[in-house]
Amino acid sequence: MDGNLVNLFSNALLSADGRMFGLDAQLLFELCIQGINILILFTFLSYILFNPVRDLLNKRKEKIKSDREEAQRDKEEAQKFKAEYDEKIKTVDKEAEELLSAARKKALKRENEIIDEAKAEAARIIARANNEIELEKKKVKDELKKEMISIATVMAEKMVAVSIDSAKQDALIEETLKEMGEETWLS
Repeated sequence: MDGNLVNLFSNALLSADGRMFGLDAQLLFELCIQGINILILFTFLSYILFNPVRDLLNKRKEKIKSDREEAQRDKEEAQKFKAEYDEKIKTVDKEAEELLSAARKKALKRENEIIDEAKAEAARIIARANNEIELEKKKVKDELKKEMISIATVMAEKMVAVSIDSAKQDALIEETLKEMGEETWLS
């Protein structure tokens, strides 16, 4: 079977006059026409398809290039903004620290003022209390003097009423003192 196949194939390649290819004028003419058709078709397709695709690819390439340049500019701008932002954060931190420091100083000053006011108020209250104590002492002394006068008057009346000797007078003074109480005389 292999031998038959080789015979059949070699018979198909050989033409009637024993040549391998039958290159005659008709075949050459058809090959030239097909070559011209392929050239025309290639030119036509390159004008209709290849050039627009090439233009589209060039436009896309330019767009990608411009996008990359814009992205680079945006990146540089973002880095600049980041640097400014970092600087502002440092400044804000310093300002916040200064504000806190000022607030602390103000609070300490206000605290000292409140303490001073409280001390002054306490001193006024103590002074007022001392004044009231002094007034009460004077009032008690005055009442004591009045009582002493009244006792002395009572004693004088008793003395006058009874003419007595010095022993009776001493006993009368002792009795009066007992009536008034020893605590009154000791304070």
